[in-house]
Amino acid sequence: MRTLLLGFLAAITTFASPARAENVAVASAVEGFVKPAYVHFHSVSAQLRSEMDALCADQSPDRHAATQNTFLSLVSAWSEVETIRFGPVTEENRLERILFWPDRKSIGLKQVQAALADKDASATDVAALRDKSVAMQGLGALEFVLFGTGSEALDVPGDPYRCAYGRAVAKNIEDMGAAILAGWQDPAGISKQWANPGQDNALYRTDDEALTELFDIFVHGLEMIRDVRLNGFLGQTPKDDKPKQAIYWRSGATVISIRGNLEGLRTLFDVSGLTGRLPADSQWIAQSIGFEFNNAEHMTDIAAGPILEVLADEKTRRGLTVTRLITSHLSELFGVTLAGQLGLSAGFSSLDGD
Repeated sequence: MRTLLLGFLAAITTFASPARAENVAVASAVEGFVKPAYVHFHSVSAQLRSEMDALCADQSPDRHAATQNTFLSLVSAWSEVETIRFGPVTEENRLERILFWPDRKSIGLKQVQAALADKDASATDVAALRDKSVAMQGLGALEFVLFGTGSEALDVPGDPYRCAYGRAVAKNIEDMGAAILAGWQDPAGISKQWANPGQDNALYRTDDEALTELFDIFVHGLEMIRDVRLNGFLGQTPKDDKPKQAIYWRSGATVISIRGNLEGLRTLFDVSGLTGRLPADSQWIAQSIGFEFNNAEHMTDIAAGPILEVLADEKTRRGLTVTRLITSHLSELFGVTLAGQLGLSAGFSSLDGD
């Protein structure tokens, strides 16, 4: 994802007009992060769909393993852009269709298991799959196909149903990635609206509204990582841990996902140029944010691996507990300190429970 920083240069060139700083920050975020991140997600989803095609044509351990590895890459690609929770991803329930989680009552899991047990032919048809439960259409369903109970069937020829269902899910994800990307690339669409607030703009009437949307990505993204992803399985003590409630626990991609979320937020922060709007005596805020992102990267390196193994080891588990603390400090830096310096502190109710 660090390669996306290259897009920032293009953003500066494109938007170096007399626009106000808020507009430049948003435009830089779109051109330097949002669009490239969705390009990457769509590219990896197309690769996975291609590998599913190959696996279904020749089920074998090698093809199965290759497809599993690409699934992990897709989880990373999605996680980097997952905190963008507005715009085209919210149309047609795409956000939930790409990832239905948490599934606290295992409703989605039961639906996927039922389709596999019953060999529901309609679930192998992409058009029909789109009309089914959102839990059957996205990354969670595909993870179970590739890594869940019975996935060893993909190692040998004989029963094509599991692979056919997984191929339909992969194609569905690829199609949604293409639609989201097209929405952001539309010259008259969300990219223009977000970067050009005004009285005739149905979404953003003022610069503050547009900039608040950008800040919300950081504030709510960090809350999601801490309160939903980490606290969903990570207890205050090891005996309180619930590893099988962690996202992507079957594939071992829990920490990959959390790291991807954090890397996406860091890249968005870097390319948006928000620190350039701070006075000299407030540059410590930017330095502190960068320092904490570096710490988070180091801690997730320590915690890398399947979540059951990570939680079983005191050192690797500590990588996650420290990451949780880091997200709290970053939330304060973004939602209180930086937002306050930019005159936006009143816009953030998520930190005070309102």
